[in-house]
Amino acid sequence: MRFLGNIEAKLDAKGRVFFPSTFRKQLQAAGEERLVMRKDIFQQCLTLYPESVWYEQLDALRAKLNRWNKEQQMIYRQYLAEAEILQLDGNGRFLIGKRYLQMAGMTQDVRFIGMGDCIEIWSNDKTEKPFMEPEAFGAALEEIMGKEEE
Repeated sequence: MRFLGNIEAKLDAKGRVFFPSTFRKQLQAAGEERLVMRKDIFQQCLTLYPESVWYEQLDALRAKLNRWNKEQQMIYRQYLAEAEILQLDGNGRFLIGKRYLQMAGMTQDVRFIGMGDCIEIWSNDKTEKPFMEPEAFGAALEEIMGKEEE
């Protein structure tokens, strides 16, 4: 799956939101029924993973962590404690719990951004400006993509 797009939506009074139909069609085509939502590690947004992608990432993390190391076990626990399995209702909506709304600073207007194998949900006011200034973005891409293979 490769999610691509930038779609605005509104939360209702209960915190429910319609999952964008373009993304829903991709999930259905891939045979995915559930999503996993967690607060993003680095940004003030929520990240939705198709269940199969979530478990691949979870397995990769578990493989790098030692279950018998106290700090590494706490990292794994925190990673899982901030995750929740979601299933869309018959109308294509899902509930974003109050805890998640607070973590991501969301009120009513949100934006779904396709990020390849996952989808981010942002408060609309955080996406009004570009994430990076155009000059900095161009320079960063040039630095990353302009390097010759060794």
